[in-house]
Amino acid sequence: MQHPCLTCGACCAHFRISFHWSEADPALGGTVPPELTEPLRRHERVMQGTSQESPRCVALDAEIGVRSRCSIHPLRPSVCRAVPASWEFGASSPQCDKARVAHGLAPLTPADWHGIEAPANDDDGHPDDNPNDGGHTPPALPPPIAA
Repeated sequence: MQHPCLTCGACCAHFRISFHWSEADPALGGTVPPELTEPLRRHERVMQGTSQESPRCVALDAEIGVRSRCSIHPLRPSVCRAVPASWEFGASSPQCDKARVAHGLAPLTPADWHGIEAPANDDDGHPDDNPNDGGHTPPALPPPIAA
């Protein structure tokens, strides 16, 4: 059975994806491709396509509810890493549920996880840690800059 995120994509086409600018600055260890972002506020960038009335991330390759993949999954912003799919780790996710409902999809339930052995885009049970499965551990963010 396939990971539910691979047939969804609703969160990437519902929310603004904003994050600290350093995540898109290679000189500071940022991995998010800067050419796929745009300025939002003084200390924030946003994924292109998500700061508008009908958001859709530029990195999303999907037909919502049918097939979905993030074209920069191992390099995605921390905010994307922080939003779990509902019941993936034993609890509902309000963000996941809200996005799915907005796209006419039913919220995930614990039953949707029966037969799933590993997270999306993972071959060894440890997402985004292993170059052999296309991922890597995300870089640590630099310390906050005093205002």
